[in-house]
Amino acid sequence: MRKLNILLFLFISLNSYSQIGGNSVYEFLNLSSSARAASLGGDVIAIKDNDLSLCFYNPSLLNKSMSNNFVLNYVNYFSDINYGYVSYAKNFDKTGNFAIGFQNINYGNFIEADETGLITGNFSSSEYALNLLYSRPLDSLFSVGVNIKPVYSVFNIYKSYGVALDAGLTYNNEKKQFTAAFVLKNLGTQIKPYHEENTEPLPFELEIGVSKKLAHAPFRFSFIAHNLETYDLTYTKTNSSEPTNVDVSNSTTSNNFDFFDNLMRHTLFGIEFLPTKNFFVRLGYNYQRRKELQIVKATNFVGFSWGFGIKISKFQISYGSATYHLAGASNHFSISTNLSNFYKKKQLQSQ
Repeated sequence: MRKLNILLFLFISLNSYSQIGGNSVYEFLNLSSSARAASLGGDVIAIKDNDLSLCFYNPSLLNKSMSNNFVLNYVNYFSDINYGYVSYAKNFDKTGNFAIGFQNINYGNFIEADETGLITGNFSSSEYALNLLYSRPLDSLFSVGVNIKPVYSVFNIYKSYGVALDAGLTYNNEKKQFTAAFVLKNLGTQIKPYHEENTEPLPFELEIGVSKKLAHAPFRFSFIAHNLETYDLTYTKTNSSEPTNVDVSNSTTSNNFDFFDNLMRHTLFGIEFLPTKNFFVRLGYNYQRRKELQIVKATNFVGFSWGFGIKISKFQISYGSATYHLAGASNHFSISTNLSNFYKKKQLQSQ
């Protein structure tokens, strides 16, 4: 069980971009499954096109152009941890846009031992979430959406299930190529906690985001302000009296720097280079991840992310990589297609 506790501690710290670790359960809900989102800093809520994987972050991005789209995401995380997300969407003109998704994370296999250290067997741990999405346009500019997420979590003999809800509002001006969004994430509760009478909170979060594509250059810029419900995202290291926003090589700091540092911890920045319709390059920066996980004397590229996408025949394939620590980076793979393209081909062959 000690190994399991260590794993959970490390896992929560790696996910620190979205919530201060240790404050809530079902933290896997905040993991970035989409290669595109991972390469843009870990989150995307204000880019509205036909990418179904982005609806995972903001359900109001779900739109008619995604009808019959299918997307599969896989992430090779650290150690033997793997997770992914699969989704399918369908539009109904009279009622709106619907999508269903399934999220899963597998933490690998563990050796089970009793309190004396005697090995008694093996066990595995995993968590699951079903995503039920709905959206509809309010007018030509605004759209709303919700995502209901039943959750099931199992860590050896400890089991829990609950339900979470995401809600989003998106403003999209196609003429100006500008999008803005507001998202409420993971509002919900544990229905059955791991321990009786010990119900824990979910990783609730408020976000706003904007994106802008330049009219005469192949670039799109995105910005997200996350964890708006929590002003101070800094914390004190358990092995030091110095707060995390203080560089141990220089202990002098100012109130102005503290304010700027905390402000930056709420931000994500991303840029897409779109030279053609079939090839994309993406870069992102996550300030909070960098400040919390970097080693002061060897900062490397912690907090930075990158990726690319390419369209081949009927498939769009994306890769994303995010550097969390000197120990390595995560690898994200996404593949999507519109199933209608295959139906059209069969119909043409039969004629």
